[in-house]
Amino acid sequence: MIRKRQVHLDFHTSGLMPVGKTFSKEQFQAALKAGHVNSITVFSKCHHGWSYHPTKENKIHPELTFDLLGAQLEACKEIDVNAPVYISAGFDEKDWDIHPEWRFMHSDNKADCEEYEKETHFHLLCLNTEYLDVLCRQIEEVMINYNPCGIFLDIVAPRFCYCEKCKKDMKEMGLDITKEEDRRKFENFVYDKYTKATNNAVKKHSPTATVFHNGGHIPKGDYGVINANTHLELESLPTGGWGYDHFPLSAAYVRSLKDTDFLGMTGKFHHSWGEFGGFKHPNALIYETALSVANGAGCSIGDQMHPLGEMNMATYNLIGAAYSRIEEREPWLDGAINVADIAVLSAESLANNRDTKADIGANRMLLENNCLYNFVDGTMDFSGYKLLILPDAEIEDEKIIAKIKAFADKGGKVIASAKALTKDGKFFLDCGAEFTGENKFNPTYFVPAFPTVNGKTEYIMRCDSYTLDVKDGTVEAYVQNPYFNRTREHFCSHAHTPNNPAEQFPAVVIKGNIAYIGWDIFTAYAKHGHLCFKEIFTPVLDKLMGDNFTVDVKIPDKAVVTYTRQEEEKRNILHLLFAHTTVRGTNTEVIEDTVPLYNVECSVKKENKPSKVILQPEGKELSFEYDKGNVKFIVPDVDIHRMVVIED
Repeated sequence: MIRKRQVHLDFHTSGLMPVGKTFSKEQFQAALKAGHVNSITVFSKCHHGWSYHPTKENKIHPELTFDLLGAQLEACKEIDVNAPVYISAGFDEKDWDIHPEWRFMHSDNKADCEEYEKETHFHLLCLNTEYLDVLCRQIEEVMINYNPCGIFLDIVAPRFCYCEKCKKDMKEMGLDITKEEDRRKFENFVYDKYTKATNNAVKKHSPTATVFHNGGHIPKGDYGVINANTHLELESLPTGGWGYDHFPLSAAYVRSLKDTDFLGMTGKFHHSWGEFGGFKHPNALIYETALSVANGAGCSIGDQMHPLGEMNMATYNLIGAAYSRIEEREPWLDGAINVADIAVLSAESLANNRDTKADIGANRMLLENNCLYNFVDGTMDFSGYKLLILPDAEIEDEKIIAKIKAFADKGGKVIASAKALTKDGKFFLDCGAEFTGENKFNPTYFVPAFPTVNGKTEYIMRCDSYTLDVKDGTVEAYVQNPYFNRTREHFCSHAHTPNNPAEQFPAVVIKGNIAYIGWDIFTAYAKHGHLCFKEIFTPVLDKLMGDNFTVDVKIPDKAVVTYTRQEEEKRNILHLLFAHTTVRGTNTEVIEDTVPLYNVECSVKKENKPSKVILQPEGKELSFEYDKGNVKFIVPDVDIHRMVVIED
């Protein structure tokens, strides 16, 4: 089991800077103790290409006069702090300058590559060149000389390179560089060669050492990337462009993988990596680390050490404010497995495209409805879930369709949208309607057959829609077309054409355990955030699930609710999180002040009456009622994070 209170200590230092002049083992240890840190990733080699230890396989930083890596490892060992070692694998600015034949070429256009070369940033090296051999020797040198508990390799992912070596090898393999499919095959071939070589460089010296290859994203369904690692680290800095809903989406997929430990990686920075002197409010880190553990992960907080080598105590007091709370709660976190009612078949995994927005929209709707859910790919087992969501993406794999049919045949509920329920122009499940094609109008209008916040009227739908011929299903909502699509010859008003009441057709239909929604609502919700998209989904969800939700909590949509099980300890843990986020500057979402919630009503399904319901780690028992398989209680307050432990 990986440790839950980690720091990722960046140290990318120009060769023009002094290094390590004020490093002190005692000060380094004092910082880790103040931060309640039990694992810290320290540097062998940075993006600039310098090593921070004596080396025969690279060059030590020109301003470093001692073994900084060795001193950090010794300091960590003395206070029982794990210390995986970081080695930059994708970026190496020093070698990029020295070895132009190793350079990664992101384009076949010479002008594009020349422009990239001039830009002030780190530059990638190609892993299909001799550079890979050099990198492996650098890894082995660290393993032999220091025997670390793990290796962290950074800025690596399947990428297509247009360098002469790659073009030559691709041609010899009979692959066509003009075809995207062949380019994808070759980039995966190179990535597989890289991971096998680097993993071997670690494992032949230590079978127990961890290895993680960081590409900034865990691609759903890509087991070539996933299985190359001993564990996963989900890089997700909310203020660095990811946002506060990014980590729950990544975690909801990764925790579906069997026997996979993982970390949520945030940062202490106001914005993102590379920031000196940037600090979050302590409440932000308290929330972010609580969000990690509530979603089944350990924690990693990004920091960057000053080139002089002194740890910033303000940073470690900030980290300690969060990690002291995680340390208190670890008895109820270790071995806990997240419970989920709902599975979302990832559109990213189906399309093999991380840019698809459907997963983002589905994740946001489920978060805001306080649901218990996981994301899954087509290789996973659906049978343990009560409901399966198929968001927007067309499914081409017959094996996956067969699994969905088997799930539905056994009574599993299914909600599908757009083309997700179609195969060869027909529905492959009986939703009480026939699919008749894509609507030529966009945008269209939603007319509900159920109550909505603003009543029964026509709501603009800025997304693609699909037409139905309803047979024996129940119509839950209708679509109205505009009078015409907006073109230069046909337009009305500033934005779009109004609805035509004479052009109304069924759009949402339910039959038994199958529901179909005739819009790309999940993609549209990710893009536009319009309430009406969620107002279509939520009543359909409620109608199919009925009273089968494991957890029902009266809490705002900004809150996060998760529920875990510690089987050995015979208890369940309800996590309630709430933080007031606000936008500062340009699209930087921050947390500062806390806004507590009071008297939160909770109902949890449980087969047998529990022995106790306790707030932990406070040890305060709550009174509860047990009625018809439901445990009901009131949580007196939620100030960022509450854990309610339900003992068998």
